[in-house]
Amino acid sequence: MNNLTSRERILRAINYEEADHIPCSFMSFSALRNRLDDDIYQLSKAELEMGLDSMLFVPYLPRRARPDHPDLRGLPIEFHKDVEIREWREEVSGGYDILHKEYSTPAGILKTKIRISADWMHGDHIPFIDDYQVPRQLEPLIKVSEDLDALQFLLQPPADQIKDYYDREISKAKAFVDEFGALLVGGWGVGMDMANWLCGMENLMVASMTETEFVEDLLEIIHRWNLARMKMVLSGGVDLFIKRAWYEGSDFIVPKFYKDIILPRLKEEVDLAHEFGACFGYICSSGLKPMLSFFEESGMDVLIGVDPVQGTQTDLPKLKKTFDGKIALWGGVSGAVTVEMGSEQEIRSAVRDAIDDLGSKGFILSPVDNITVDEPQTWKNVDVFINEWMKRR
Repeated sequence: MNNLTSRERILRAINYEEADHIPCSFMSFSALRNRLDDDIYQLSKAELEMGLDSMLFVPYLPRRARPDHPDLRGLPIEFHKDVEIREWREEVSGGYDILHKEYSTPAGILKTKIRISADWMHGDHIPFIDDYQVPRQLEPLIKVSEDLDALQFLLQPPADQIKDYYDREISKAKAFVDEFGALLVGGWGVGMDMANWLCGMENLMVASMTETEFVEDLLEIIHRWNLARMKMVLSGGVDLFIKRAWYEGSDFIVPKFYKDIILPRLKEEVDLAHEFGACFGYICSSGLKPMLSFFEESGMDVLIGVDPVQGTQTDLPKLKKTFDGKIALWGGVSGAVTVEMGSEQEIRSAVRDAIDDLGSKGFILSPVDNITVDEPQTWKNVDVFINEWMKRR
């Protein structure tokens, strides 16, 4: 038991089994990854050297290598061969310019435009999907049901060349985890997050209540695309498949919509992961309490991103009581507020509270969602966080 690898320790936690101690695995550690030039293998080694439990995510392309989907990790996205793209800038006198983009498909033309800002990071390019463009949208890509036929030419199942790429990536990753004992993680799955990127958040919130059939049709297209990508990733034998669902909490949708439209598709995705022998992880860090029964019904194995500070409707003792023995919990401490900006006393107290509330089984400690700020105080605070975990684990 004292010689458990990160892989063994995290899997024991997910399965509510005894381990030598509570694992600590950062959901994301951008500050360290950026220092290592986006090399996830060096990142994993560095985390292990720090005493952390490490996971290796495949397939991994750095953000700069996925300009059309910087916020969706995983397999590359390729459009149908007959899709043609046109982009241009409209100059605005006395204000910020407007960027336009058109996708010409065999089923019609899809258009979008955004007003750039001083901190716009994509030059004259509008990504296909991206968190950053949503608040700057003047026209979302998907607006009405008539757009959905054209969308399917942009959401194509992975082609043979992507399979070849993935096979190379998974072979390299498996050799690494066999040597170093990291958890092998695949993903990302996506659902409502993709719909928000395509439609805009406010538009989608309203449409989910007033045009439910349109939103369900959109989510079905995304779901079928997602399943095809999942099958390829799962075929590599990953330990854990992760779906990003930051926008599937009650901050964004009502429980009835979740139960009727999201839950049946989520169940199918969880079942698919289990068919391949993988655990299923679900990232949702806010708006949790009204959705707990649905999470349990889905059959998911671990809820990732449990944040007692920034997450609304997040009650750590209630989560543990509700999910004990059923769904593991990953997180427990706010990364941005507590770890990056907190005092030593606040950080130590937060780690103690997380361990007291979430217990020794079914819990993986992590800052939620990320450590991003590369400043001396951040690194000092990370050391405090790790030190307190080691004392209490």
